[in-house]
Amino acid sequence: MRNALISGMLATGLALIGGAVMAQSEAGMLEYQRACASCHGIAAQGNGPLAEFMTVPVPDLTQISLNNDGEFPMLQVIQIIDGRTGVRGHGYPMPVWGDRFSTELAPEIGEYGAELIVRGRILALATHLESIQEE
Repeated sequence: MRNALISGMLATGLALIGGAVMAQSEAGMLEYQRACASCHGIAAQGNGPLAEFMTVPVPDLTQISLNNDGEFPMLQVIQIIDGRTGVRGHGYPMPVWGDRFSTELAPEIGEYGAELIVRGRILALATHLESIQEE
């Protein structure tokens, strides 16, 4: 009986973890489509419908790891997306998503609650970018 209970708890825990990973992956993909695809393109190759209007070339986001000796620079990517750290990914025109996301949420849930959600959205987006890297 005890082994069955432990097995059931383990299976439930693994299912929840799997669901959380799936939810994060889906959240990152949706966030990408909503905030990034218009410039970077659906396939993240820098060919979105607004790319031709940019003053700097829009980077291919599937090549981040290749351009960094095969390693995905997660912290740098997060800082570029957030934009509030002063790190710029491809010139100044890229939106500061940390500020934009926060501005959307702060009136409804307050500054601290908004910051938690902003960090989650940016992490989901960065994780999605990591998942689409070409080798």
